[in-house]
Formats: sequence, structure tokens, C-alpha cells
Amino acid sequence: MQYQLLQKPDFSLVKILFEQAGEQMLVESSAMVARDTAMQMKTQMTGGLLGAAKRKLLGGESLFQNTFTATAPGQTLYLAPGPEGDVEVINCDGVTPIFLSSGNFLASAPSVQLDTKWGGAKGFFSGAGMFLLKAGGVGPLFFGCYGGVHAVDVGPNGYICDTSHIVGFTGNLDYRVTKVGGMKSLFLSGEGLVCEFRGQGRLWISTRNPASLTHFLEPFRPVKSNNS
Repeated sequence: MQYQLLQKPDFSLVKILFEQAGEQMLVESSAMVARDTAMQMKTQMTGGLLGAAKRKLLGGESLFQNTFTATAPGQTLYLAPGPEGDVEVINCDGVTPIFLSSGNFLASAPSVQLDTKWGGAKGFFSGAGMFLLKAGGVGPLFFGCYGGVHAVDVGPNGYICDTSHIVGFTGNLDYRVTKVGGMKSLFLSGEGLVCEFRGQGRLWISTRNPASLTHFLEPFRPVKSNNS
């Protein structure tokens, strides 16, 4: 199996080339853009009813996922995330899990296991979601976000990121939610809460977030007059 990330970073598209019959890709619902006609597609609740419901209710992912299977070498599959933005890929090594914020999963090899992880009470107040999607196993994992994806290698000094800009991070990082400064900064700076990461690992952040866009567009929203 080979893959390419095309049209980065604003309108990213994933091209997957299957080299052998029987190769598969597990894809989030509605993420397929195009495929070969002879390729097989099976829609199912991955992990059974309880596993799928857990990811849907707790991890923010679709209840149903599609598995695409190549029937001959050379078949292609194109994928894209729902929001206008970027896509990245990491090859899971079976040792260090990858944690994704809610809604950022795009696709993976069937050998990658998906589960949810309780983020604790700190996650409830962080704006990053109370649960995270945990990806383990071995194989390629594709994830996307609104805006561009920027990777940061976190070192001994740690790193701070706005909670609404977190795309994902490696499992060898610990985090805690804190405020930027004092109470005045918390309520008046517009920054809100942040995550402070510690350890040695990688953090993926988004260059934009939908909440900021909504706030920017609010003054331009048409308002109906009550006058008849």
C-alpha cells in the first residue's frame, strides 16, 4: 500500500494506492471522495455495537465506518476530511499510542485499534473534549483538522497550547489544563484555558479553530428586524 497527501495544506486530499488484492483501509463515514469501481466497500459498526457507540458518544466519531478492500493491484482510493483544512499521517509502531481530539480521525489500516480514553475532569473544562480517541497497533493513521496541521516536538521544558487548537499528541506526553495567567487574563485576554504538555514526544496543533471563525463572523450575521 502506498499513499500521498495532495493539495496541502488548505484543501488536503489523501490518495491511497493498493498494491495487492485484499489490502484494506478503514475510513470515517463520508470521507470518501472517489475510488475505483471494482473496489469493495463494507459499512459496519467497527468493534461491534458497544465499541462503535462508545466512540460515537465519547470520542465524537461516526457510529458507522467504511472498510474499502482492493480487488486487484493498482486500485486507488481518495479521502478528505469534512472541514476545509489539512491532513497528516503517522505510522503507529505498536508501542506508543496516538491520542486525537474529538472528530479528527480520518482513516487507518485495519491493524490500527481505535478506542476512547477518559481525559479526566480536566478534560471536561478544557474545551478539548472529555474523551480522547486512542489509536494503537501497527499501521498508517490519517487525521485532519480545520486549518493547517503543525507538528511540535516537545522537549524537557514542556509546551503550552490553546485547548481548541490541539489536534493530537503521542502517548508519551502528559498534560494538564491551566489558565494563561491570573483571573484577569483568564476572562479578559480571550485566551481562556490552555494545555501544558510535559515529557518527550510530538504534539500536532491546528493553525485555525472553528470557534474563532464563528466569533469572527458573528458581527456580520444578518439579523431580522422585528418591525413589520
